[in-house]
Order: sequence, then C-alpha cells, then structure tokens
Amino acid sequence: MIRTGYEYRNSLRDGRAVWINGEKVDDPTVHPQMKPIIDVRAHLYDMQHDPKTQAATTYKEDGELNAIGLRLPYEAKDWQDKRDAVDLGMREVGGIVTRVGDETIGEMWSLRDGKDILNEIDPRFAQNIERHIQICTKQDPFHVSANTDPKGDRSKAPQDQDPDMLVHVVKETDSGITIRGAKYETAAAYSNQAFLKPTIANWGSAEMSDYALGCIVQMNAPGVKHICRSGFAGRAPAADYPLSNRVDEIDTLMILDDVFIPWEDVLFYQHTKAAAFIRQTLHRYSAFPFVQRTLSYADLIIGAALWNVRQTGLDKQQAVQEKLAELAVWREGIDAFLTASIATAETSPSGLLMPNQSMLMSGRVHALSNLPKMMHLARELCGGQICVTPDAATFAAPDTKPWMDKFYTINDQWVADDRRKLLGLARDLLNSDYAGHRLTFQLFAQSPPFAQLAAVYRNFDWGGPLDFAHKVAGLSDNVRDVSKISK
Repeated sequence: MIRTGYEYRNSLRDGRAVWINGEKVDDPTVHPQMKPIIDVRAHLYDMQHDPKTQAATTYKEDGELNAIGLRLPYEAKDWQDKRDAVDLGMREVGGIVTRVGDETIGEMWSLRDGKDILNEIDPRFAQNIERHIQICTKQDPFHVSANTDPKGDRSKAPQDQDPDMLVHVVKETDSGITIRGAKYETAAAYSNQAFLKPTIANWGSAEMSDYALGCIVQMNAPGVKHICRSGFAGRAPAADYPLSNRVDEIDTLMILDDVFIPWEDVLFYQHTKAAAFIRQTLHRYSAFPFVQRTLSYADLIIGAALWNVRQTGLDKQQAVQEKLAELAVWREGIDAFLTASIATAETSPSGLLMPNQSMLMSGRVHALSNLPKMMHLARELCGGQICVTPDAATFAAPDTKPWMDKFYTINDQWVADDRRKLLGLARDLLNSDYAGHRLTFQLFAQSPPFAQLAAVYRNFDWGGPLDFAHKVAGLSDNVRDVSKISK
C-alpha cells in the first residue's frame, strides 16, 4: 500500500551508517542538513493520502491504491498522469527535486525490456526483476539508482589498479554474492533501496565480467556506509536562500564494504552483454521525468526573471522581451519534445509504452545543453542586485530598515520586503552555491554530455534522410545499403 510520510521517516531509523561533515548521524530525519529534504519526500508521500491530491498522485489496482509514479506505462494516459503528478508535486514542495523515486524506477523497466538477454545466463534473473518491480509498485519504497563509481585512473583497467574503483563481486556462495566498491548516489542516505548497475565502460571484454553486475542494495544492509557531502541547508538564513534551505538533495558516496546480496536480489551477474544493454537503454524511460523536472526548472527561472523585469517596468523594452522570448523558446522546446515523445511512442520489447527514443533523447540534449546559457540570460534580466542586496536581517533591523525601505521600495505594489524576497529567490536560483551545484548536477545526473549525444546518435532514424538525399542525387542502388544505417 502507499506509504505515509510518517512511515517513510520511520523506515530511515533502521541503524544505517551515515556520516555528514565528518560526523556520524544517529537519526537522518532530524539532522539539520538532511531534515529539510526528508520532509519534502515525506510530504510527497502524504500527498498520496490527502483528499485534495490523492486522485492526482495515486491509482487503484486490485482494490489497493498505488503511487502513480511507479505505475508501469501501457498507454499515453499513463504518461500524462505521471506528468500531472510531478507538476503538482513540484509546486506543492516549492522547488525542484529530482531524486524522489519515480524518476529512477524506469531504469528497472529498461532492464525488464532485456529479459531475453537475462534469460540467456539464468532465467531467475528475469524473474527477479519482475518481482522487484512489483515490490516497488506495491510497497512504495523510496527507490534510487546507484550508478557512478569513483573509477580511479581511467586510463587503466580495474584489474591494473585498486579493483574497488569499480563495484565488483569478491565472493559467491549458494545463497548469494558479496560485493565491494563504492557508488555516488544522490539521496542514498535517506532512501530505502538502490538499483545498483554498472557504470559506463567497455563491456565487450570478458575480463570485465566480475564487474558486470546489477542488483538491489538495501540502504541499511551490513557493510553499506553513506558518506554524504555537506548540505547547503543552514549555511545562511532561509529568508535569504529559500531553495538551499528547503530542496537541497544530499549526494552520497555509498561505500560497499563486503556487502552480501542474496540471489533473489541479483538482477544480472557476470554477463557483459546485459551490462552493455543496460548502459545503452538505462534512460529509456527515466529520461522522461528527468527532462520534465528540467521543464519545471525552466518555469522557475522564467518566473523569477519575468517578475524581476516587471517590478521595474523593463518588460516593456524590446531588448528585454527578446531575452524573455529566448527563455520561452527553450522552455517550449522542452515541452514539445516531451509531448512528441509520447504522441509518437512505441511498444517496448516487454510490452510497455516506450517514449519515442529519438525525440526523448534529443529533448534531453536540448534541455541540458542550453541550461547554462539560459541561466546566464536570466541573470542579465534579474540584474546585478541579486549579488549585492543585503540580507533579510538588514531589512528588519531598526537602524537599517528605513534605508532599505527607501532604496528598495519601487511603488505601492512593490515594497521593499517583497523586492527582497524576489531578489533572494533569483540569487539562490541563479547565483548561489546551490545554483552552481544544481547546474552541474543537471548536466551530469543522467550521464555526461557525450553519452547523451551518443544516445541521440543510436536512436535517430538516419535512414530517412539518407534515402531522401540518395533519391534527389540520383545515386545508384549499389552506393549504400540504407537499412544498415537506419536504426
């Protein structure tokens, strides 16, 4: 059944080993840097029970309510329902959160599409993935994705350096396997389980077989240690940094120190073909909610920029309108790619409705490759005051308040305090440590830019343009076999 926020918080008090700022955390739910984002996830759980939001965040199956984000997609409406739920959730929590579970479950759907490949080595693996998808659907855990390894010296094979730089199997028994290594994973310290899969590598070599591993890791399992980066919450007052203090998602170096994985939690092992498959199809579904969150990010950027120019009347200038139009074109492009990927969706190998891969992967590149430029454009529109405005305490202190009121009040509609709040939002969205972190995260969270472009290359239908040019040029039939290059 769908969980409550209370049940989610209790699930984190399970003896897990967590460190942040060099200190051991006894209870993540009350740690000042982790509590805000845990409260956000708990609120999203509670929305599934709130009569005002339940219909938009859940669906009924076999008489039970389940989370809409975890629903297997079979028709276009399923994807629209997911879009509506994400949009509602982002506006409810007042910010953009990426790692909350619904955007990572799609990676397991991708592996489900490769069940024929899994059956080549052991039919149990395909059964395991089906069972775990059902577990996620019915038990509603906070499920994340363990992806990036430390890697070490990338000019060397894992065997030629410390082998723990890539997660690998160190022991195999009748009951399961023992793994060692580490993974970087956002939200691991306050999630319940992770789908651990291989990183980007050359999976054509049999020497990599011990590293060709996909499994489910419980976040409180013996040997799992969470080493978190320092959070942004609490570094400065929330009145001045509203996003840093509310929606900072904590990233974790998840240490796997001889962690035992029972066979029922192993999804593939010693199968480089499965590793290659999952790397090429990993974001077949999960790219959709990821790009949609970038769309929400675009809306927040546009809103902050537009309010800033409207407060001073600059929105009437043509040069300003042109910059706003550039932001709008970027935003509408993201929306168009998402909409088109479902309008032209295909049936996947396992019978799911798969977003049109060329449209979806192109949309991801469009959204993320333009993000730095659009953030800088928004900085121009917001002006230099986002980096020089004093803090909220200065606006409130008796000695300085009259000066703040004088120089920050524009008219009866735009008084000093409202202007301060708007400038604070823009600063945190575009200029703060959180803003820089968010930009880097967006660019790399679904693999680096070269891999995103490679996904477009693999999925674009090159046959149509080749055939068109072949015909117009009047080339002979023996020039090229178009079907070999067509996807």
